[in-house]
Amino acid sequence: MSKLWGGRFAKQTDQLVEEYTASITFDKELVYEDIQGSLAHVKMLGKCGIIPQDDVDTIIEGLHKVRHMIDRGEVEFSIADEDIHMNIEKTLTEKVGAVGGKLHTGRSRNDQVALDMHLYLRKRVVEFVDYIVKLQEALLDQARANTDTIFPGYTHLQRAQPILFAHHLLAYVAMLQRDAERLMDSYKRIDMLPLGAGALAGTTFPIDRHFVAAELNFGRIYDNSLDAVSDRDFIVEFLANSSLIMAHLSRLSEELVLWMSTEFDFVELDDAFCTGSSIMPQKKNPDVAELVRGKTGRVYGNLVGLLTVLKALPLAYNKDMQEDKEGMFDTVRTLQGALQLFAPMIATMKVNKDVMRQAVNEDFSNATDIADYLAAKGLPFRKAHEVIGKIVLYCIEQKKYLLDLSLDEYLQFSKLFDESIFQVLQPESVVNARNVFGGTAKNQVLQAIERADEQLRSARDWVDHIAKIIR
Repeated sequence: MSKLWGGRFAKQTDQLVEEYTASITFDKELVYEDIQGSLAHVKMLGKCGIIPQDDVDTIIEGLHKVRHMIDRGEVEFSIADEDIHMNIEKTLTEKVGAVGGKLHTGRSRNDQVALDMHLYLRKRVVEFVDYIVKLQEALLDQARANTDTIFPGYTHLQRAQPILFAHHLLAYVAMLQRDAERLMDSYKRIDMLPLGAGALAGTTFPIDRHFVAAELNFGRIYDNSLDAVSDRDFIVEFLANSSLIMAHLSRLSEELVLWMSTEFDFVELDDAFCTGSSIMPQKKNPDVAELVRGKTGRVYGNLVGLLTVLKALPLAYNKDMQEDKEGMFDTVRTLQGALQLFAPMIATMKVNKDVMRQAVNEDFSNATDIADYLAAKGLPFRKAHEVIGKIVLYCIEQKKYLLDLSLDEYLQFSKLFDESIFQVLQPESVVNARNVFGGTAKNQVLQAIERADEQLRSARDWVDHIAKIIR
């Protein structure tokens, strides 16, 4: 069967070439966006008098029929027709006759595919902001339930200072907030219409690009036809933003894996988000967290892959750019799965508060507060640091913790100590002493929860607003 573009060729395409160059196996993901863009394009062709209105009506009716056929699984996409655009055009022509061939008037597959990807990513960005908000809500609910739960904070994975578990969870809320803001900011670069750029130079037909932009609710139009068909920055930006989201989920996954181990026993994930062992019946494995951690690498790979494809491409379109889609679709699926699973996994997580408290009681994470205590009494901090170092060494040798020492033992190291040191060293005192903006003191954490709530309300409003525009 001859190609839609086959007039210039005297031979049929080699079968291996067809299979190697075809993109229909993956770009069929853009089927609804392709039909959406075609409907707007053909309406414009009629409005501008480029094709007769009767033909416009026939094509529009045909496109709706094609969509219904696709919904019912009645369309078999063919590698011989290369991509989603030509598969749909061929199906349309079979449905309405030769008039279907007029649909492609005034456009190229180069600007058509760019439009499809803008439409596709526009929806995904809104979807992902919504997923992130749901995960933030789950983290905030856990934070509210743990504003009195004292937890060992770590640096270098070594016990450092006691903090509220709520404060630790709020750190991930803040990371995800930046992720949501990056996605929302990127929307304005996705919300641009490339259609009308033609293959690279525009078109000789008197098209109305602003009409198409209005039909598809695009906020802006590409100023330069070469840029319109060559630009994949918006996909790179999406992949970069997705990589950061996965980095944050991976960090939280690593902590969940550690916290759920017998050695930590800080949390327990619900059975619905764990699996067992085929040989060890006692096992409960945090597979979701482990897989999110593992799948982060493929998202990074998709970003690097596209950057490498683009790094030396001359303007305008090149076949290399067909490689922009598979990584994008894979990242979308990977991120969808991770975000959709993470929110309920966090919401159902059981926190072992007593175990966390016991961990804080059996370490030296309150040591800094002794140094601060002595510094407040006039001892230079560096000297105070040296004194408390000697006290900790003494405790290790005596197999004691700081609250186990008597006042006489403290006085051996400095005459500045008095009975108040025992109140200073209480975990609640250590936590609430960090009463600075962004600190772990309970009143600061409660205020941070309120601020996070307000940010989430704004993000939800954005999602609702944009979803109505692009519906």
